[in-house]
Amino acid sequence: MVAFLHTCYRIGEIDRSVAFYEELGFEEVARMPIGAEAINVFMALPGEESPRLELTYNHGVDSYDLGTGYNHIALTVDDLDATLEALAAAGIEPEKPPYRPGGRTEGHLICFVRDPDGYRVELIGA
Repeated sequence: MVAFLHTCYRIGEIDRSVAFYEELGFEEVARMPIGAEAINVFMALPGEESPRLELTYNHGVDSYDLGTGYNHIALTVDDLDATLEALAAAGIEPEKPPYRPGGRTEGHLICFVRDPDGYRVELIGA
């Protein structure tokens, strides 16, 4: 049996990344030092049995080359407009206004925000 456990992002500063993901509804559930080289911070959404997001801070590293292969994680939100208003109040702006992909006229609106390290997060209106 296979189960998806988590995605890991390497981050440049713990507090700013934790604050960003808390704005999206995540909660910090654990921190685990990895010897003298790193700290893993585990984030979960309310009601989840296990964390779905691992943030790894490597001591002495403040940025990473994100490359072009990886794109984003996706989250559904109950009210996209209200979510974007709350994020804007925290200084988090979308890449562009909400839209329907591929020029569709029906279906869910989406938009993207970036975390403090540049990783993209897709917000999908429910």
